[in-house]
Amino acid sequence: MNVSKIIAIILIVISLGLGYFGLNKVKENTTEVNFLGLKIEASNESEKRQGYIYLGLAVLLFGGGIYTINKSK
Repeated sequence: MNVSKIIAIILIVISLGLGYFGLNKVKENTTEVNFLGLKIEASNESEKRQGYIYLGLAVLLFGGGIYTINKSK
């Protein structure tokens, strides 16, 4: 196994962790409550934005890992 494959695997693993963290961050900062037929939504926009940034970085790292694996073949 050469170094580029190891780096690619590390990038993919980090991207999966970052994606999981980003999804949880978005989910935790969005809340919906139904009260007597009235839907009330509360969200923390800055924290949701951070979650989306983490998801974007995860996609980029995953793509970089896949590209590196294909390039090393």
